[in-house]
Parts: sequence; structure tokens; C-alpha cells
Amino acid sequence: MTSCKFFWKYLLNHNFLRWMVTKMNDQVIFIKKGEEKSKTERPGKLYRMMVKSDRMEAIISELEPHSESKWYQHDGEELHLVLKGEMEYTVDEKTYKLSEGDLLWHPSTLKHRAKNISDEKTTYITIGTPPTFM
Repeated sequence: MTSCKFFWKYLLNHNFLRWMVTKMNDQVIFIKKGEEKSKTERPGKLYRMMVKSDRMEAIISELEPHSESKWYQHDGEELHLVLKGEMEYTVDEKTYKLSEGDLLWHPSTLKHRAKNISDEKTTYITIGTPPTFM
């Protein structure tokens, strides 16, 4: 197994990315498992703001089977990492099929949206800069 695959498998299996939330000072943000800064629920979707600073944000999103987000387009950049399940992520006119452990980066100035294409819940984390979502 390559070191990169091992790294992602370790993070996913040990819920490392879910340990991030809201103990904050000027230098450090420390997040305990089970905590969240805020949450937004929409039909078929749950968005949990884990970290928000003046320069970036990290959101864990859950999409119910066959649900999709609205189209977004704004300043900045985004990185998405699928934690569980399968999804399609469309950026501009191109659609990417993502599975657990897959990562996608794109400029947020291109229109984009997420869609769960499976019969199971899909969970993914988005890290965006600057913070524009919630």
C-alpha cells in the first residue's frame, strides 16, 4: 500500500478528521469528537461547521441517498474529501465520481454542486477559503 493510501486509510479508520471542532485561541483551533461550531439542516442534507476562522472553514456534510446540494459559485477555493459513501461532484460542466478516500480540489468561482448517487448516506468534508458557506 502506498504511503498516501495508508495515510488516508488511517485518517478515515481512526475518525481523525471528525476530532476537529471549537476550542480556539488566536493560534490554535482544537476540536473534540462530537463537537461542532454550528449546524444547518436542509431536506436530505446536514452541514456541520467544524472550524471557521477569518481565512478558512471546514464543514462535514451528510447527503441522504439520491439528494443533492444546490449550485454554488463564489470567491475562493475548496477541497473535498469523501469520508463515507459515493457521490458525484460537478464543477462547471464536468462531473467527477468520488468514493471513500477520494479528494477533489477546485476554484469556487466555477459553479459546483454535490450529489449522492448511492442508496446509502454519503459523508464528506469540505475545506474552503475564504469562509463563505455558513
